[in-house]
Amino acid sequence: MSSYDSFGRVQRHMRDIVLPSVAIRELRSHGGTDQPLLAYGNGRSYGDTCHNDDGALVPMRSRNAILDFDLQTGVITAETGVTLEELIAHATPHGYFLPVTPGTRYVTLGGAIANDVHGKNHHSRGSFGCHVTALELLRSDGGVHVCSPQENAELFQASIGGMGLTGLMLSASLRLMPVGSLDIDERVMSFGGLAEYFDAADAADAGNEYSVAWIDQLSTSNRGILFTGNHANNGNFRIKKPTMGLSVPLELPFSVLNRVTLAAFNQVYFTSKARRTQPQIGSYRSFFYPLDTIGNWNRLYGPKGLHQHQSIIPLSEAQAVIPQMLEASRDAGQASLLTVLKRFGHIRSPGMLSFARPGYTLAMDFANQGPSTLALLETLDRLTVECGGRVNPYKDQRMSAATFAAGFPEWQKLERFRDPRFSSNFWRRTALTLPQRSLALVK
Repeated sequence: MSSYDSFGRVQRHMRDIVLPSVAIRELRSHGGTDQPLLAYGNGRSYGDTCHNDDGALVPMRSRNAILDFDLQTGVITAETGVTLEELIAHATPHGYFLPVTPGTRYVTLGGAIANDVHGKNHHSRGSFGCHVTALELLRSDGGVHVCSPQENAELFQASIGGMGLTGLMLSASLRLMPVGSLDIDERVMSFGGLAEYFDAADAADAGNEYSVAWIDQLSTSNRGILFTGNHANNGNFRIKKPTMGLSVPLELPFSVLNRVTLAAFNQVYFTSKARRTQPQIGSYRSFFYPLDTIGNWNRLYGPKGLHQHQSIIPLSEAQAVIPQMLEASRDAGQASLLTVLKRFGHIRSPGMLSFARPGYTLAMDFANQGPSTLALLETLDRLTVECGGRVNPYKDQRMSAATFAAGFPEWQKLERFRDPRFSSNFWRRTALTLPQRSLALVK
């Protein structure tokens, strides 16, 4: 048994694992036990979609070989344990970059597909799954299924955003994006309230590859900073060796992220960014992955861990509902270190159960303070569901089955394609407690 915690570190204990070689042998031969399996990447999911406490995890990180790279098309094929950082290192000397990247480069390829992650450019590129051209899936029927938009298309759609439930993903092919540089031409605009941000959002998306806003969650004015960026054209594709940055080497006995410390941080951060009035060429690491420079930064939240709440609010409701959500978090006495707001565009994912869809997405993270934090999260769920939004499953470890079903009424489509040998804490906690219609009738 080993500790394979999620990044939120709320449910922390030892977990059973099955080595990839053993799991592959068992699945190919129909041998072994019938215990549920679930692939585990690099532990960057916040909640319990990466946990399988009634079965075993299959740690895939060791399966990280890059198998092929077509320099003409930009399609790279790799085993699913490879990290985005490793893909960047391999591809960028040839002028390519990830078409979509989340806020950490330590996610595995398999995890990025299984969660269909999104980035700062959803308005221009869609989600990660939009750029997956094929994947190889080993299922408990003993077969290796090659899936693509043309071959085993429904299984392909179920696997993108399918949270690892359709089988053991062995490899995948991803179409990368040609860029003029690793460097980012970044601009910042401060705003005194959300009305200013919403007024600027259309132009920010239309004129830039990347767009995202940071909100001072503790400010009653909801002030913030809008960041926009594009790849520079200076031909710089050198990847510098990361310098030793800050780290949190020890388990802290309490959370250092509270209203007092975060109010001071927010003031300094807002003031320093608001002073920047000119464009700036900067590193892709600082633009996409600022928190990756702090080792074990999730320890700052203390021994009880953290909860992240990410929701999508429909475009028509966002200007009314998002201020209510920020106000509710302040009224609850909860402080969020990283409050991010961005707009999702209309590019549809091929995934059956993908999170991203048109609307505004708000993400907040809170130190786990027990019942008071859970009560706030329930309030945020209610505000989200009442306006027709949805809560992100792979950032969650406590939403109710009803909240999940309200946001993802098509969940039974995924259940049709779920491999019977695969399950997770999240799926058992939500989907498998819901009334099920005849799955043969679900189209």
